Amino acid sequence: MILLRQMLVFFLIILVGYICRRIGFLNDTASKSISAIVVNVANPMLILSSAMSGERISDNRVLLHAFLAAILIHTVMILFSRFVPKLLGVKPENYGIYRVMLIFSNIGFVGMPVIRASYGEVAVLYAAVFTLPYNILIYTYGISEIRGEKFDFSGSSKEVIKKILNVGVISAILGIGIYLLGVQTPSFIKETVDYLSNLTAPLSMMVIGDSLAKMDIRKLFTNRELLIFSAIKLLILPILCTFLVLMVPIDPILKGVCMIMMAVPVGSMTAMMAQQYDSNYELASQGVALTTLLSVLTIPVVSLVTGI
Repeated sequence: MILLRQMLVFFLIILVGYICRRIGFLNDTASKSISAIVVNVANPMLILSSAMSGERISDNRVLLHAFLAAILIHTVMILFSRFVPKLLGVKPENYGIYRVMLIFSNIGFVGMPVIRASYGEVAVLYAAVFTLPYNILIYTYGISEIRGEKFDFSGSSKEVIKKILNVGVISAILGIGIYLLGVQTPSFIKETVDYLSNLTAPLSMMVIGDSLAKMDIRKLFTNRELLIFSAIKLLILPILCTFLVLMVPIDPILKGVCMIMMAVPVGSMTAMMAQQYDSNYELASQGVALTTLLSVLTIPVVSLVTGI
């Protein structure tokens, strides 16, 4: 299975990052710098590279389908997130963390590289569309849930808009524009973008390995609530939602993209925001770490069960 092989490759790169941290090649400063390169350079170049690849979608309406699918998936996740924390019996003060962990997946560090490796350049354009509603929601609904309060646009709306229009969203808009307008880029620019985009997968996986090296792995696998949550997040919801997607007459590659976007682990932004807004940073970090480890196995399982 292509997806299983790809996840094993990523797991080995994660292991390299883990070892580099253990032997001192990586530290907090280096990891933070590498993360900044992935978020602000490599991942945006990955999106632009897919737009410049020359591959064409048979029907441009598929991009609209991708956008509608992204909205539908996030809506379903938000609805499910209202019940999951109570189902798990977690403390009310942790409801927001669990809701955000369920809704917002690691589409940048894990989703994009897996999709590119599994389905090719065109699929990355579909995935890029997912970043649009994702960023709007995480900087509005996500923050309000982590802080345990209703989101209010008043007073901080300009700041929120600046965060929503980050480099990821801007690169997604540029990439889609380049593709739809058929912009021809000089070969040296395309080659430069390609080289930089190839940094995304190895660097992002090494950063994940570095973060795992700072945790007690045994402790992760003894947290009953997190283990049940991980089963819901990585298996139950992706399988159920993918079967719903399969019933819709859309492009087969888009179906695969939707499956991966739902099956990838908790987004690292959850932990970053929990730390920023004085929420349960330890819980969020454990959720990111545990689901990332398990996703190496669960993503191929979801693919196998759903037949994608």
